[in-house]
Amino acid sequence: MLGFAVFASPSMILLAVLVMVVYGGYAESELGLGPVYAYAIGLGFVVCLMGSVLLHELGHALTARRYGIGVRGITLELLGGWTEMDRDAPSPRVEALISLAGPAVSLVLGAVATGAAFALPERTVAGEIAFQLAASNVIVAIFNVLPGLPLDGGRALRAVVWAVIKDRNTATLVAAWAGRGIALLTAFAVITLYRLEVLTLFGVIFILLVTFTLWQGAGQSIRLARMTRRFPLVELAALARPLYRVPSGMPLAEAQRRAESHQSLAVADAEGRVVALVDDAAMAAVPAERRPWVSVDTVARDLARVPVLAADLTGEQVVRAVQAHPGAQYAVTAGEDVVGVLRVADLAQLLEPRRAPRRDTR
Repeated sequence: MLGFAVFASPSMILLAVLVMVVYGGYAESELGLGPVYAYAIGLGFVVCLMGSVLLHELGHALTARRYGIGVRGITLELLGGWTEMDRDAPSPRVEALISLAGPAVSLVLGAVATGAAFALPERTVAGEIAFQLAASNVIVAIFNVLPGLPLDGGRALRAVVWAVIKDRNTATLVAAWAGRGIALLTAFAVITLYRLEVLTLFGVIFILLVTFTLWQGAGQSIRLARMTRRFPLVELAALARPLYRVPSGMPLAEAQRRAESHQSLAVADAEGRVVALVDDAAMAAVPAERRPWVSVDTVARDLARVPVLAADLTGEQVVRAVQAHPGAQYAVTAGEDVVGVLRVADLAQLLEPRRAPRRDTR
């Protein structure tokens, strides 16, 4: 009905069980309910809470589709959820609208639940659930608009900086470092409140887990921005390794001896057309002493089963194609001819030169 899938990760299921147990225990002790009924109420609260998270993400997803951005799916995780879109927002304005749609939905849900909490009698199941939903949605809305990635407010901050300086990558770095600053301040505040006996140990552990997730998400945004800056350097014609064609049936050791270290091995037919590419991982798995007796065909993949990249793709198009079809190597083509092989390790080294280079498998 939505046109995209909704997933619940194992971590979300773990959180659901935890919340059900904690809230069920609260309902049993504070509302005087029997254990079975109390934990059934806890399960009902979890369902309402997961529904709130889903509606928050639907706010992002439906706003994105409103502006022509496809949505691949929504994933519900331990500390919330995320919406996967098929491309970035085309402008700062659209970026801001998409990012703030989720908190707006949470704020509306919080307002409705607050009204219900005031209308319902105190110390009743319905009243307590309404109060907890009001509190959780308002907290989620406020926390999410804090100006730092990966929070929604961080995406809004990126949109503002992007609009001012006209550079999305730099805007991402600014918003990501702001996110790390928020993570540090949150951790400091949580430890201070615990020492003042305002927070329980459970609350401290939970919020510190949120803080760690925020720190990790900000780091991923920094990494992505640095990679994106290097997209213009991706030229398949230069990055792809040249082919060394060998006939079917040649021993692997002989094929390796003839080819140079920077070349990729390909199996060619009698007319010199490439029909298969030697798989680097499969070749590396063959012990050196057996390679004189192993044919290249046994460690090659038929060309029809190898992902293909056109040599004239832009850097961004190459990265998106690799993300959509993960693999270790790709056939690079010009027209109908295979002109080289892109090893994903070479692409990763170009985009992230700070990381240690991988060893060649040859």
